[in-house]
Amino acid sequence: MPEPYFVHPTAVVDPGCDIGAGTHVWHFSHLMAGAHIGCDCNIGQNVFIASGVHLGNRCKVQNNVSLYAGVWCDDDVFLGPSCVFTNVWNPRAAVNRKNEYRETRLGRGVTIGANATLVCGHAIGAYAFIGAGAVVTAEVHPYELWVGNPARRIGWMSRAGERLHFDTQGRAFCPVDGAEYRLEAERVVAVNAAAPCD
Repeated sequence: MPEPYFVHPTAVVDPGCDIGAGTHVWHFSHLMAGAHIGCDCNIGQNVFIASGVHLGNRCKVQNNVSLYAGVWCDDDVFLGPSCVFTNVWNPRAAVNRKNEYRETRLGRGVTIGANATLVCGHAIGAYAFIGAGAVVTAEVHPYELWVGNPARRIGWMSRAGERLHFDTQGRAFCPVDGAEYRLEAERVVAVNAAAPCD
């Protein structure tokens, strides 16, 4: 019986890697034993996924991304080309820190832009948007838009990936699907926004 997913002949998938149905693994990628890849994911060229990494369903990992132990992505996460994850705060080649890995957790629908860097030990809230080239060194709350080095919040994004502009009553509407959002104490709450796959 053929596998329910596709792996390009140049890719290496170690025995014990869990891959969901409908997922595609492209050229020169390496997925280690103990990694979990959900259904309908797309793993681009030259991607490395270590043991213990979790990718939810419908995630897209673009070319040249390495995911190390401690990275956890919920459903519908987008990882842009050459974005960078770390799992140790103070690495030294001569010091073994394998018992000091710190988790980086990405909530549902998060977007990480091309060449962005996420320093380990922080959570990125659901539907947050990290701009290209940003260097994230702190927790990011849901729907926030962060850019720069070091990255900082400059606004908010809808689930459809559009800028939200709040009125004086703290309300905003997505220009794509009309979904309503509220800004309460500098945190965004979706009033009637359905996830794109719901």
